Order: sequence, then C-alpha cells, then structure tokens
Amino acid sequence: MSEEEADEYVHAVARDWKLAPLSETDRALCAFAVKLTHAPSEMSPQDLELLRATGLDDRAIHDAAQVISYFNYINRIADTFGVEPEEFIPLWGK
Repeated sequence: MSEEEADEYVHAVARDWKLAPLSETDRALCAFAVKLTHAPSEMSPQDLELLRATGLDDRAIHDAAQVISYFNYINRIADTFGVEPEEFIPLWGK
C-alpha cells in the first residue's frame, strides 16, 4: 500500500469507520471501542464473544481494552486540565 493509499484509508476510518473498508475484526474492534468509550456500564460478556467470533483471543481482547481505556483516560485528563496540543504538531490532514 502506498503512503497515499494508507493516508486515504486512515482518513476513511476517521470520517466514519462504519463506511470504511475494514476487516470483520477491525469493524468489531471499532464497535467495541465505541461502546467501551460511550457506554462502559453496558458492556457484557456478549461484547467479548463478538470479538472472539472474529478470531481474537483473550490476550488480544485484553490488550485492546487496555489501549482503548488508556486513550479514554488520557483524553479525560487532558480535557480536565485544558491541555492544548503541542504547537510543533501539525494539524492532521493539513
């Protein structure tokens, strides 16, 4: 995949992951991330089974949950304290 193709892929996912050309596993991971982020109290064993059905083992699911939770945590900390993006980091897509 060329750099241009990779960039378009990333932008497609960022625009709307539901319409992006994702694998079944990646689509399930995105749905899992959305639910864990927006409705964590509604998570159930069924959410794990949906990931297992795509071929993920418990270690991979655990790792995904750790990464998703970390990003939720660090974004909330940054929002709480009004952390601004570093000026040397260009705006994405520019």
